[in-house]
Amino acid sequence: MEQETLFQLWVYLSEKPLLGLTVTLLAYIAGDWLHRKAGRSAIVNPVLIAVLLLVGLLWLTGTDYATYFEGAQFVHFLLGPATVALAVPLYRNVKRLKEAALPLGVALIIGSITASLTAVGIAWLLGATEETLLSLAPKSVTTPVAMGVAEQIGGLPSLTAVLVILTGIIGATLGTWTLNALRIKDWRARGFAVGVASHGIGTARAFQLNEVAGAFASLALGLNGLATAILVPLLFRLL
Repeated sequence: MEQETLFQLWVYLSEKPLLGLTVTLLAYIAGDWLHRKAGRSAIVNPVLIAVLLLVGLLWLTGTDYATYFEGAQFVHFLLGPATVALAVPLYRNVKRLKEAALPLGVALIIGSITASLTAVGIAWLLGATEETLLSLAPKSVTTPVAMGVAEQIGGLPSLTAVLVILTGIIGATLGTWTLNALRIKDWRARGFAVGVASHGIGTARAFQLNEVAGAFASLALGLNGLATAILVPLLFRLL
């Protein structure tokens, strides 16, 4: 009886847009469960696990992305409110932000330009196409901004979205080790660096480690989105 009920539920969901939403939530729950079982190790990233599970499911079932996104768009819609909600920890740490305004401003501009030019430069040396280079340029900012910038300068927004997710996962996984190797101990600097380099996914990881780091990462996430939207199109026009 239980198996029959589950089968009927699956048949119902598979015919509705809710399927995309359901499998997305289940994939992330599975990823988060494994992440907790691994002691919240950066290597066992819940977003990466969820992506792999979803890709495998879509491939095995022959489901195209458009069909899947009919339901997953509800999660996509929540990106905006989630980004706005990052203002709460920022407000709690506003005094610390004011104290470091000048160095953060300098770090933001240098970090934004470096993140874009190094990625494009390495890809150019490896023989990437022009569309790929343009799609790579905004890969260190949150997905909606990155896709808009890519479209503006002639890149492929869909490719940019994939690159943004990969950038975030790599930053969340390797960021802590890199900062430890560089002996950077100030949580403000650690959080800001992760936010500039790996946007929302890196920011989520920063919050797991320290609230101050998370606050500065969320500040970097927002400011880098603004800086990239201004600087990247300008740089590519000059080049």
